[in-house]
Amino acid sequence: MQVISQQIQQRWPQILPYWQLARLDRPIGSLLLLWPTWSALWIAAKGWPGLHLFAVFTLGVILTRAAGCAINDFADRNIDGHVKRTNQRPLATGAATARGALLLFAGLMLLAFLLVLTTNQLTVLLSLPALVLAFCYPFAKRYTHLPQVVLGAAFSMGIPMAFAAVQGEVPAVAWLIFTANLLWTVAYDTFYAMVDRDDDLKIGVKSTAILFGDMDRVMTGSLQVMVVFALLMLGSREALGALYYCGVAIAAALFSYQQWLVRDRQRDPCFKAFLNNNLVGAAIFLGIFFHFLAS
Repeated sequence: MQVISQQIQQRWPQILPYWQLARLDRPIGSLLLLWPTWSALWIAAKGWPGLHLFAVFTLGVILTRAAGCAINDFADRNIDGHVKRTNQRPLATGAATARGALLLFAGLMLLAFLLVLTTNQLTVLLSLPALVLAFCYPFAKRYTHLPQVVLGAAFSMGIPMAFAAVQGEVPAVAWLIFTANLLWTVAYDTFYAMVDRDDDLKIGVKSTAILFGDMDRVMTGSLQVMVVFALLMLGSREALGALYYCGVAIAAALFSYQQWLVRDRQRDPCFKAFLNNNLVGAAIFLGIFFHFLAS
């Protein structure tokens, strides 16, 4: 991604701010969305879901996440400059325009919707609340201390959509995975919010990190325990084998490591704990992938 950004800077410097606005130079967010979406696809299809659905959901997740970043920065354009982590974002520095951010959001979501149109009616219908959640999340932090819950719901909509696309329905197991992913998202995005907590308190932005206060480690730890419990329920319900449980065990160990990282609530370790969740998602998906590969 860094190489692509450098090439864009050299050839089309006017495009670079919008590339950065969509966070296409930072794939961590796309990966955090892709791991659970791929996991849902593999479980719904009992293995490889086919090239068409794999391409639709992979590209759709990347486009939707990029659109979400654009609308997030539009919503935060007047506050990002006051936050240490975000004061160099394109809208905060003036490198990109608010109108450009809105057009980027609309264009990316249109492309994602065109991809969904190649699936079935139920999947298309489920994409509508997914769009609403993606648009509403950036504004939630102004009205509630639970914007991470809204983000968790937005990040989890690919799961019922995956089941709808594969099976033509959304069974109970899809909502079990949805719930596990929502809880996981709230936990890791609380780590993310802990990085900005001091700045957010000054400017009046709400988050679970502020809501939890000194109980932040207890609450994030409790959420992670619930995620592991939900994953164990999933393994039992779907008769997943030892390879899957190895993935869950790795995820549980990574959760423990994250709690150690945030023990002093310092900015950089909290951000490192957030980034570490990419490995959690990878461990769970690979456990599912290898289970069906070996079946």
